[in-house]
Parts: sequence; structure tokens; C-alpha cells
Amino acid sequence: MKLALVVPGGVDRSGEFRVIPALLALIQRLARAHEVHVFALHQEAIAARWELAGATIHNIGDGWTRLRAIAAIRAEHRRAPFDLIQAIFSGSCSLVAVAAAKLLRRPSLVHVAGGELVALHGIDYGGRRLWKGRLREAMVLRGADVITAASAPIIDSLQALGFKAQRVPLGVDLQAWPPLAPRERNTGPARLIHVASLNRVKDQPALLRPLAALVGKGLEFQMDIVGVDTLGGEMQQLVHRLGLESRVRFHGFKTQRELRPMMESADLLVMSSLHEAGPLVLLEAAVAGVPAVGTAVGHFVEWSPAAALAVPIGNAPALADAIHRMLADEELRLQLATEAQRRAMLEDADYTVQMFQALYLQHTPLAAR
Repeated sequence: MKLALVVPGGVDRSGEFRVIPALLALIQRLARAHEVHVFALHQEAIAARWELAGATIHNIGDGWTRLRAIAAIRAEHRRAPFDLIQAIFSGSCSLVAVAAAKLLRRPSLVHVAGGELVALHGIDYGGRRLWKGRLREAMVLRGADVITAASAPIIDSLQALGFKAQRVPLGVDLQAWPPLAPRERNTGPARLIHVASLNRVKDQPALLRPLAALVGKGLEFQMDIVGVDTLGGEMQQLVHRLGLESRVRFHGFKTQRELRPMMESADLLVMSSLHEAGPLVLLEAAVAGVPAVGTAVGHFVEWSPAAALAVPIGNAPALADAIHRMLADEELRLQLATEAQRRAMLEDADYTVQMFQALYLQHTPLAAR
């Protein structure tokens, strides 16, 4: 089967920097059985082509990106026809995928993986914030043959808009990120970790203020924050104002190889997002034997209270209480870590590919052969 995947990026030619690990795992596994062409809208500014994870990457580049992406898919289709076109992320990716599929009379799949269905006006985020975005999503979702999403809350959001979707989580590559059994805490300060770009959606102020409250309760901890800073040092300034300089460390971007030992040394993952389709890091932490607390988004909603603790979005006291509860009850912490790991391993990268391939066969001419 010849497949076209349309993605925003996450497929850098280095295979380490500016990549989405779960996306690379998906591409690598699909490429073992199929001819895979990945059309990346914004990986690099200049159009280029390279091989990665067994697939051919077509970087579209800046300037009339969507139109040129459709043209690139059509050109590759003329060389040898595609059987199916799939978008990972909705928005522009799905617009390209569905439009190209209609032109080529091929089935299209849309995987909703970001903020396409939300409107967070306070931070100017979300695909439904403006009427153009709402119209685009309506057209794309109506035009897609199959809609998938990573977690139940996104499936529910789609259903509320009148669209039927299937849950397909983007799982962890257990070969590249092997399981490690949950571990008892060492003596000394608790080791907390937060892995996310510093941006408005991840809402790091809602992470840092609970930490300040925990200091007032006498909790000893060290928080490691891993992620690219897109806020120009705002969070570092907030750490200074809250008096957390000795307890919070910013590490910037880390590759998966660099992140892994940091994750293994952590006692607890803490997330504070306003919106998530996943998050993928929750699954990675679970595989590494680390339990999590976070806001009620994505997989946190699905897993709480049996495999994680979820609190209302933006509720700093509730997040502080959840962190304190997990660190004060070692039996609970290990129980949640064990259940989280079981779930993440059941729905790993191999499971993701199996789910997608089953959908491909249902909606391509190959299914009738």
C-alpha cells in the first residue's frame, strides 16, 4: 500500500531534534509494510526531500504552503498512485489531506491531535477561535472518510460537533523507550518533572504557584522543567518572584536520550495544561515507571483516579493538594504508577499502527481484494 501522511513537522532529518517521537515511531512501523511518503508543511523554510525512518520526507517550505503541498501530493501520485491520504493533526494538515484526497479520488483519514477543536480566547489559541477556523474544521471533518483522535475527551468534543470518531492513541515506542518498573522513592527531596514547551497552553504559572504553596507546607522537592522556552524568560522571572530559585531548574530542550535519565530519576510527573489531546509525555512517564498528576485534559481524564490524579484546569490549590497527596502516600504513588504503565504498554506504538492499518484496510480498495 502507498500512503501519504501530512504533518506540520516533527520529522527533522536529524531524527533527534525538532521531532515528535510518537510520530517517528508510527512512520517507522508503517514503512516496514508500506511505501510511506510524509509531506511536512513547516519542517524547514526551504523545500527539500530526505529519507527518515524508512519513509520519504517531502518538506514543503514557506510560501503558499497548502497549495504547494497539494501539488506535491498530486505529483507523487502521478509517479505511482497513493492508496490513502492521512493527516496527523487537523487544521492545515487535514485541509491539505482531504483536498488532495478529493482531487485524487482517494480515501482520507484525519487524526485530531492538537487544539483544532478548542477556542481559548484568553491566550489566542485554538482552531475554533475565529469563524474561518470553524468553517475550515467543519469542511475538513465533513470531507474526511475517517476521523480519529488520541483520547476520549477529544472523541467527546467531536461527537458534540456531530462527528463520529474512533479513539487511536499515539503510543510509545517500547524499543526506543523501554519499560522500567515503578520504584520506591529515595530519601531526600522529592524529584518532580515537567516536560513541555514553555507556552501559554501548557500554563506553567499554574504549575509554579502550587509549588510555592507546597514550600509553605514544608514539602522538600526539586522540580526539573524540560522544554523550549517560547515566552522569553517569563517563567524564570515568575520563579524568582515566587522565591523558587533553589527548587526549580530549567533545562531547555532535551533529546529523548537526554530526557530518559531525568525521567527515570523522577518521583512524579506534573502537568498543568489548559488543553491536551494526549499528552504524549504522560505515556512516556508511565512506561518509565513514573506516575503523574495534572489538569483534567486528554489521557488524564481517561486515567484518573485509577492510573493518575486529575484536577480541574487552572485550580492551583487542587494541583498542590494532588502533588502533596501523591508524595505523602507511597502506596498510592506506586499503585498509580503500576496501573499507568500497564495502560501505556497495552496501547504502545505497535498498537497504534495496528489500529490505523485496520482502518486503512476498511477504507481502501485493497480491502475488497
